[in-house]
Amino acid sequence: MYCPFCRHPDSRVIDSRTSDDGVSIRRRRQCPECSRRFSTLETASLSVIKRSGVTEPFSREKIASGVKKACQGRPVTDQDLAQLAQRVEEIIRQTGTSQVEANEIGLATLEPLRELDEVAYLRFASVYQAFEDLEDFEDAIVSLRNREPSAPEDG
Repeated sequence: MYCPFCRHPDSRVIDSRTSDDGVSIRRRRQCPECSRRFSTLETASLSVIKRSGVTEPFSREKIASGVKKACQGRPVTDQDLAQLAQRVEEIIRQTGTSQVEANEIGLATLEPLRELDEVAYLRFASVYQAFEDLEDFEDAIVSLRNREPSAPEDG
């Protein structure tokens, strides 16, 4: 790590802390040449391999915008979408790989979306999993109904 003050090519780590979101590490460093201190913020990069073979940086915003289309007209807020995108990123990062195929991101999106809104889940799954007929929808609905029952709602 180059010192930003004197450009010395080395520095010593004095302190390391995980950021609030748990995705990055803040390091306090000191230059052995000029003795000045500075901080760095380190994150592990995550790349997405598209179907075409092109690689691009992972983007929570792309997840949120893709799911937003399935949530049109549903009681889902932008905050809900941001939390869903964060959860998908956490699921992907838990795999420990730095490159992930776009298809895996879609699969990782299904369960959090199912928990958020079942109708939006059906819409997303119908496009993502290329439902071809009513039987595909029926199978998905049966699968939703056979899930563990959630806590009863007041009312």
